[in-house]
Amino acid sequence: MRKGILSTTAAAAALALGLTACGGDGGQSTTDATAQASPQQKTGKIGVILPDSKSSARWETADRKYLEEAFKAAGVQYDIQNAQNDKTAFQTIADQMMTNGATVLMIVNLDSGTGKTVIDKARSQGVVTIDYDRLTLGGGAAYYVSFDNTKVGQLQGEGLSKCLTDKKADKPIVAYLNGSPTDNNATLFKAGYDGVLKPKFDSGEYVKGPEQSVPDWDNTQAGTLFEQMLTTQPKIAGVLAANDGLGNAAITVLKKNKLNGKVPVTGQDATVQGLQNILVGDQCMTVYKAVKKEADAASKLAVALAKGEKPAASGSVKDPESGQDVPAELMEPVAITFDTVKDVVADGYVTKEELCTGDFAAKCTEAGIQ
Repeated sequence: MRKGILSTTAAAAALALGLTACGGDGGQSTTDATAQASPQQKTGKIGVILPDSKSSARWETADRKYLEEAFKAAGVQYDIQNAQNDKTAFQTIADQMMTNGATVLMIVNLDSGTGKTVIDKARSQGVVTIDYDRLTLGGGAAYYVSFDNTKVGQLQGEGLSKCLTDKKADKPIVAYLNGSPTDNNATLFKAGYDGVLKPKFDSGEYVKGPEQSVPDWDNTQAGTLFEQMLTTQPKIAGVLAANDGLGNAAITVLKKNKLNGKVPVTGQDATVQGLQNILVGDQCMTVYKAVKKEADAASKLAVALAKGEKPAASGSVKDPESGQDVPAELMEPVAITFDTVKDVVADGYVTKEELCTGDFAAKCTEAGIQ
């Protein structure tokens, strides 16, 4: 993979005029900005609800940043808030945004039930909705912007398989730490890695070990669950962890048992922690989802909708609950191993300064990180 190959162009930028920002209240993370539109241009306001800041660092460090940049460049009014995994707050924020004039609502649902309630209310008020990153099952959002999440899981399964082959594992026992059972993405990830690993279980090449879904992607619960797994099955030889946070929870338990680096662990999101775990050999791979590309695609749709346009999507996905086809933009995920950590840095997703601290500096040099 060539250096910088993952870089993407920003969303089409328009002149931003008179932007101001103000903070939110309470414990919610919020950004509210306004821009003066020309007399000829009557552009609506865009509301964005992010899910939390605990399950993955990306929501605040990447998605918020890239969406803000795109909205500011387009000169549109916007309000970005974080529900902090509170379903009541999620609905309250949505109500406030619509009361304050949002004509486009982009949400990352906490679960499909809550998401559908918000989408139904938005529709009744003439507000256009975009499912961002997670599809709201049965929700009927106007658009869906995400990654090919089945492909994410496929890359995880293939990555774990390669790591087990590299370690010459013989009939390895593989444990699963699945994502939240209320997140449709977790279902898609599992479909992807099952597609790779189930044939190996069926043939006897691998042995299916303990499996747990982790409520709300909670890393603390993941650690407890994996500790129980390892107690009941101490010969676990590989861990399919659905993201870097769950992977690190497993690695922490493996460290206590002096098994880190010996038992391959997967991940996803290319977080600083996940990449550092890869650099030192405790994690065998992660999946990089170029969030800037996702945010740019979503913001381009949102800006067009706010201007009263009806943009076309490049594809569609079938909602498994309603059976309806939802217009969609799906990005391609990329597998990352020790040799390609440098590509994530070259793409600007993480910086050398935050990644290559202390004891990681020598490993960064070894990995060719500039």
